[in-house]
Amino acid sequence: MSLLIAEVIVDVSTYHVDRPFDYQVPPEWVNVIEKGCRVKVPFGPRNVLGFVVGIKTETDVPHNKLKSIAQILDMEPVLTDEMLQMAKWLKNQTICYEIDALQVMLPSALRAKYEKIVKLHEDQHIPSEVQVIFGKRQKANFKEFERAGLLPLLKQLVAQKMVTIDNVVKQQGHVKEIRMVKIIEEPNIIEKAIEQSARAVKQRLLLEWMRQHLGEVLLPQQICEEAGVSSSVLESVIDKGAAQFIQEEVYRDPFTKEISRTQALQLTDEQQIALQAITVAMEEQQAKTFLLHGVTGSGKTEVYLQAIQKVLDEGKEAIMLVPEIALTPQMTERFRSRFGEMVAVMHSGLSVGEKYDEWRKIQQGKVRVVVGARSAIFAPFTNIGLIILDEEHESTYKQEDSPRYHARDVAIWRSEYYNCPVILGSATPGLESFARAKKGVYTLLSLKLRALHQSLPTVFISDMREELRQGNRSMFSQSLIEAIRVRLEKKEQMVLFLNRRGYSSFVLCRDCGTVVQCPNCDISLTYHRTTEKLKCHYCGYEEHVPQICPQCQSDHIRYFGTGTQKVEEEIYKLFPEARVLRMDVDTTKHKGAHEEILAAFGEGQADILLGTQMIAKGLDFPNITLVGVLSADTSLHLPDYRAAERTFQLLTQVSGRAGRHDKPGEVIIQTYTPEHYAIELAKTQDYEPFYEREMFLRRRSSYPPYYYVALVQISHEDVMMAAEYAGRMADWLRGNLSNQVAIIGPTTASIARLQNRYRYQCLIKYKIEPNLIPVLQRLLAMYRADWIKEGILMTVDLDPSTI
Repeated sequence: MSLLIAEVIVDVSTYHVDRPFDYQVPPEWVNVIEKGCRVKVPFGPRNVLGFVVGIKTETDVPHNKLKSIAQILDMEPVLTDEMLQMAKWLKNQTICYEIDALQVMLPSALRAKYEKIVKLHEDQHIPSEVQVIFGKRQKANFKEFERAGLLPLLKQLVAQKMVTIDNVVKQQGHVKEIRMVKIIEEPNIIEKAIEQSARAVKQRLLLEWMRQHLGEVLLPQQICEEAGVSSSVLESVIDKGAAQFIQEEVYRDPFTKEISRTQALQLTDEQQIALQAITVAMEEQQAKTFLLHGVTGSGKTEVYLQAIQKVLDEGKEAIMLVPEIALTPQMTERFRSRFGEMVAVMHSGLSVGEKYDEWRKIQQGKVRVVVGARSAIFAPFTNIGLIILDEEHESTYKQEDSPRYHARDVAIWRSEYYNCPVILGSATPGLESFARAKKGVYTLLSLKLRALHQSLPTVFISDMREELRQGNRSMFSQSLIEAIRVRLEKKEQMVLFLNRRGYSSFVLCRDCGTVVQCPNCDISLTYHRTTEKLKCHYCGYEEHVPQICPQCQSDHIRYFGTGTQKVEEEIYKLFPEARVLRMDVDTTKHKGAHEEILAAFGEGQADILLGTQMIAKGLDFPNITLVGVLSADTSLHLPDYRAAERTFQLLTQVSGRAGRHDKPGEVIIQTYTPEHYAIELAKTQDYEPFYEREMFLRRRSSYPPYYYVALVQISHEDVMMAAEYAGRMADWLRGNLSNQVAIIGPTTASIARLQNRYRYQCLIKYKIEPNLIPVLQRLLAMYRADWIKEGILMTVDLDPSTI
């Protein structure tokens, strides 16, 4: 019988092993193994997880050196052929390891957990302190010896061959099972048990109840309730053979709310035209990308819902992506109320087990619609009819660590694989997307009117410089204070937006000017009032608030800047009767917090929803009539070429939360730079004039979408080493790329030191450079072969969301 060889990508992220390895398939698994299965394979001195990416009958490896697969982890493949192809594309597209591309497609539950297990050889007399850890077992976890400080002794026992240490590969997640009771199907067994229980009244009662429910599988507590007996009586009857305990698999339920079904709404003319264009692309199986540009409140979601209904009618599947975890509960609720049990949800707020179960529902064909954040783009569907990215301009669609993919690019790749359309929806599309639509690469669909024909909210710009001149040092302008007072009297709701969490942004000494910095990063610490601590939002470092200045020992320590906690306190001073809900990273740490806060606000339990960017989009509450932006300048003055675009998008999105139903909306934007075009144009919510102005500036500065950019970053704990290797990297790139490419740098990163590592970077600007990816791959090979030994870390991002 000829050999069967599996090509396996192993779970080791290093340059030298970034290729398939050949393993022999043991004869008993020849008819079981398939491409896309996970296996355990011997690799060096240990077993590791691997993915089967190919099966063949010939190999160049000598048979005496060919190792065998140790174990098959899946009877059914967890990765489809499409996903294996996509991993190869991702590897090239984002310059990552193939194992990283394969892992990102699976829920964390299916990723490997490696544990060291200490095995005791039989009939060995071992020291008593080691015997205590083993007890009556033959195996113990390595960590138990580590905690007891017995590693030196353990090393001696290994040398004396009294114990061995094995690496065990485990799966992180498990199928959830619950204990059920299965009633026996044979009536004569029940009759016999009744005869034996003549004196046990309760047992007899239960057995007679069971006689009416032969063969049923029920929860133990349900049986006890219905038959009116205790659990001990049930156990006695089970001992007599009338029933048995069985374990039954159940899915964990990530949904907390009951929903009522909704019907499709009547579409406006604009919505109907957009839906028609999408439907034609579906029917003709075209891999078209649509940019659905609709003002806030224009009914983009209804277009999505009706397009998905058409997909389901054809027996196909749909993926719906949203940018923020905070949007997922509201969006999921809308989809479940339209499509019922056909909907699965995938985002980082779920537990490992819930993610695993939702993934299994998709894989097993139990659902046909997925709503989720970025990673849901890898949902294991096999017959996709439509992919939608809502708020397509959001930077959260870009993964910041390897593989550095953009969900939009993956969506377009999958649409070409399945010949189905992609919808990119936004009131404020990214400049690159709108430019592609203008050039005809994407098909532009416009919704210029709100769905219920309400007018857009009236926007007022409040000049905070003028407020200061008039002696108002508060964080609220007079016009905003008055508007809040009016809404409180009318019992209407409002949203206050500030893009900064914490209490105040930094702590400063008024005598010597010292700002309290993070010891690990070049960034000031943020003051959090509730814990009375200063925190670094980059590395997690925290310390108590100093009473005196660490530099000059003055006690003139003051808090500067404004955070959400401070705003909340200020609101209570001005409006003691106001009920405020705060929504930021600090208040949404626990599971289900987003849903709880939004549900409470929707039920009218608060007058004011105060929050960071997670409240800027997607929210749809009929009673919101006022939106206040406390500082429009926060994102405007960042050292980033997209700063104006992001500010315009944020202001337009947050303004769109007001007056979405029958009550007119009002927006007040507070700023110190009212003359800036991003703020002036956000007032009229007119996207195209902003697009024209920003494109003119981008062309003049040679930035996207006129040029592509790539970012190469070097970091090291020693600033001189980081600078030296950054210089080498820049010189090497200049010597290997064409003179059509502009290489800017090396310069220090916008945060020069992060987690005690100094960071330098080079920006590569180019229009067409066919050699770019091969050159960057060679640079990475050089780094992985030599530079990494010096403690250098290097990252390459071909589409950086920030520079």
